[in-house]
Amino acid sequence: MTALFSLNQMAWDLFTALERDAALLRLGVARGGLGERLIDAGSLHPGGIEAGRRIAEICMGGLGRVAVTTDATLGRWPLTLTVASSQPVLACLASQYAGWSLQDGKFFALGSGPARALARKEALFAELDYQDRAEHAVLVLESAKPPPVAIIEKVAGDCGIAPDQLGVIFAPTQSLAGASQVVARVLEVALHKAHERHFPLDRIKDGVAAAPLAPPHPDFVTAMGRTNDAIIFGGRVHLFVTGPEAEARDLAEHLPSSTSRDYGKPFAEIFRAAKGDFYAIDGALFSPAMAQVTALETGRTFHSGQVNPIALDASFA
Repeated sequence: MTALFSLNQMAWDLFTALERDAALLRLGVARGGLGERLIDAGSLHPGGIEAGRRIAEICMGGLGRVAVTTDATLGRWPLTLTVASSQPVLACLASQYAGWSLQDGKFFALGSGPARALARKEALFAELDYQDRAEHAVLVLESAKPPPVAIIEKVAGDCGIAPDQLGVIFAPTQSLAGASQVVARVLEVALHKAHERHFPLDRIKDGVAAAPLAPPHPDFVTAMGRTNDAIIFGGRVHLFVTGPEAEARDLAEHLPSSTSRDYGKPFAEIFRAAKGDFYAIDGALFSPAMAQVTALETGRTFHSGQVNPIALDASFA
């Protein structure tokens, strides 16, 4: 089904606003070899938390709102990213999820953002009742370098647009913007886990989630570990679903990260023990610490999991 709105058009408006505010946000703006528009949000230009917040909203195709707030839940780590969407499936799974594997020679990055919804290269899109149409596309990469020409050609070709109508934002996880936009995926990981448990996506009607702002670190594995731990030990999500109450209860019980056999150690330790192989890590770990699911037909809310400030201290210290 072609939607009445375009994720890429909404994201393009946010992208051009980010370009306009680049100096204020300490971002670098450039044109690539094929005319693609590039924003450096943490490599040669420092970027910052506000840039990361806005990039997270771009990742969600304009269908999500991200706010930096304070929350006393986690003691020493009060600064919190709160994410909300009234279209959580499209915002998170059709756009924000980093599901597009892009490689050329030594360059490798996972692509996220609404360009995925134009290219539709992932099996997931066969389950999503959404077909984007746009003259522009926006892609976000967790990378310290802009993509090479071959990647730009591939992305533009797969999206059916001219290369000079492609906007690419790149930021390494070690940067403030990179760390912030990754933690802002706290709602997305809950949606992904619900999908992995075969909960019908069309019954997830709304969602709100929060996780503490992870302090960046110059070492990639440590920085990546902290962003994951922010969600695994400090993330909270509330989903609003239709359908049988028993299925809402079951979803709540299985969403928290503590249901994983790998739960407990800082993620960087788990990653190193797995020798950098994500597929050797239990997929159930990638989810918020605490879940609430409300069954809309009955009004009952089911709770499961809890935050773990001690484990978070061990990761963030």
